[in-house]
Parts: sequence; C-alpha cells; structure tokens
Amino acid sequence: MDDHHLSDAPALPAITDAQLQAAAATFDMLSTPTRLHLVWLLASGEYDVSTLAELANANVPAISQHLAKLRAAGIVAARRDGRRQLYRVEDPHILAVVAQMFSHIAPDGTLAAESDERRAPRAPRFAVAEPAR
Repeated sequence: MDDHHLSDAPALPAITDAQLQAAAATFDMLSTPTRLHLVWLLASGEYDVSTLAELANANVPAISQHLAKLRAAGIVAARRDGRRQLYRVEDPHILAVVAQMFSHIAPDGTLAAESDERRAPRAPRFAVAEPAR
C-alpha cells in the first residue's frame, strides 16, 4: 500500500459528528439555486422581499418561503424598518464559502480552473440544468 502522500499532508483538526451534521445541513440549505442566489444577493447588503423577488426573477411568496427557511436555519437574519422587513447575511463565514464557490465556477457553469490551453474547460461532475425557455 502506497501511503507516502499521507505524510506530506498537514494534520487536519478532528471534527465531531455534530460539526459534520451542522455543515451538511448548511450545505443542504444552500443546495437550491434560489436560496443560493438569495444568499449571494444578500452578500452585497440588506434587501426587502420585493426587491429580492425582483432581483431573483421570482415571485414574492416563493422568495418569502425561501427566506423563512434560511432564517430558521440561522443563515439569514432580518430586521424591521418601518413596514418593511430587511434581510441580511450576518455570518462572514457563510459569505466566504459562497464567494469561494463562485470563484471556482465560470459563468458558463464550467469549473473555473487555472487556464490551460491544452485542455477544454472542465464541466462540473454533476449535471447543470439548462435554463427554462
């Protein structure tokens, strides 16, 4: 058995089952394109539900349901401003993970790797749905 590469890797800190469950639940919450889009939009500031619906090209009831799930998961927070509810992402770690993810995915959905003219751009290992027309 060849395990020489194991000695070269830095030691990773131990993680608990609770950490694994929490991380998986967070990724699960971000696994729908609409919720991921909302978090991406909220990375730039606070928005009300109507503005988010417009920016996400979706209807207000659908966006409200997604925001409720994100709030329940602790990913999104809200504050009242007069009659409006303004939403935001407070956790810089969530914002960093999402920004890091999009820095590795090109606008066409391929994986954005170091430029190598000898190879065609790599498609993700998962199917990318074609946009509805």
